[in-house]
Amino acid sequence: MKKLVISLVLAFSALLSIPSLAGELPDFTELVERQGATVVNISTTQIIKGRRGHPFPLDGDDATQELLRRFFPGQIPNLPGMPQEFKNRSLGSGFIISGDGHILTNAHVVDGADEVLVKLTDKREFKAKVLGADKRTDVALIKIEASSLPVAKLGDSVKLKVGEWVVAIGSPFGFENSVTAGIVSAKGRSLAHENYVPFIQTDAAINPGNSGGPLFNMKGEVVGINSQIYSRSGGSMGVSFAIPIDLAMEVQSQLKAKGKVSRGRLGIAIQEVSKDLADSFNLGKPQGALVASVEKGLAADKAGIEIGDIILKFDGKAVAESSDLPRIVGATRPGSKVVVQIWRKGASRDVTAIIGEIPDEDAGTRTASRGGKPAEPAAANRLGLVLAVPTAEQKRTLGIQHGLIVEEVRNGGTRTELRSGDIILSLINKGSHTDIKSVSQFNDLLQGVDKGATITLLVRRGDSQTFITIKGISDK
Repeated sequence: MKKLVISLVLAFSALLSIPSLAGELPDFTELVERQGATVVNISTTQIIKGRRGHPFPLDGDDATQELLRRFFPGQIPNLPGMPQEFKNRSLGSGFIISGDGHILTNAHVVDGADEVLVKLTDKREFKAKVLGADKRTDVALIKIEASSLPVAKLGDSVKLKVGEWVVAIGSPFGFENSVTAGIVSAKGRSLAHENYVPFIQTDAAINPGNSGGPLFNMKGEVVGINSQIYSRSGGSMGVSFAIPIDLAMEVQSQLKAKGKVSRGRLGIAIQEVSKDLADSFNLGKPQGALVASVEKGLAADKAGIEIGDIILKFDGKAVAESSDLPRIVGATRPGSKVVVQIWRKGASRDVTAIIGEIPDEDAGTRTASRGGKPAEPAAANRLGLVLAVPTAEQKRTLGIQHGLIVEEVRNGGTRTELRSGDIILSLINKGSHTDIKSVSQFNDLLQGVDKGATITLLVRRGDSQTFITIKGISDK
């Protein structure tokens, strides 16, 4: 027993001798004392009219609301004296970036607000004016009429390191100036439908109400704006995302100058280059952005960029992943002339493009109708596909010059990601790109493919185009 006790003491002493374990946890008190006053609470009010179908979010007393919910669930009775509008209120956070009252927050915090109220740590309240909001980056700039305000110290998010301690200050669930801490979990995160922000991921506790608040490094410098959380419960689960302050400040400078943000536009749809796609295009390693479609008359089309090209560099900046390209292009001033390095037919080449501008509002999606009955029905081929040539009317409706409609995907062929209704436009095999114009041509091309080989198809699906790689061609 004595030997066991001695061994445990020695082991504990050895652990304490390790610097990372022996050191004290960071002290955030000084940071909060110096920078806490720069963080503000933001409350917004939106006037909602027409309560049709809404379950009575009225401003009346609780008893009245409960009565209405019980006896008129999901309905709006026409009762005398009932208000014809109600107020929707929400909370968020922000931080002061200038002594005369400019404040940064999230666009979604102030989106649609009829009134924005800012509350300082000294309990003063001000009505704020929204100078501009950019939904694509979720950054908004608001202004209050005040002077000599404490100003947040801004840092450099590029220098931020994974594993570094960070502190979030905000108003989660309305609890003003709450402080939470964590580390940087990752940098440059890409999220679905968020193409213009390389997010900072952190495990600092972020909850509803923290949106728009600052993320500080240990020097007390703002390195990000807390924007989103990943959660299955609605509360913090240790996966939160912040907008890098460098990007946010670029956005706010445009919002301050002209109330909106101008972004470059190339006019293409892209997809990630997988290992299989890289092999199909004779590219040494998976990199760049694969061009799946090109919009006619826009910058890429005028520069000669084609479907199947892989963009490796844009204006001298390497495109390591497809998600890098929208950010780089978006940050380019419209009208700029840039050199784009592409990979085509097994070799790289440079083209010059004059960058266009993304319109203020996204164009509505178009849905093409496939009326009529396809001609030339055919038996299933080596891929287990039943294909048909589209009629002239279908080609006009879909805006295509060639291709085959996938009528059916049968069992027994090679396993594919193709679906009924897809349109096969081209086949890529060993770097060779062939447009598909007939069933017999496509089947002949398949016959020339070795058993177990990999091919890539350019496919039209709905309003978009994508490359699909098929591995292990069967010998059917």
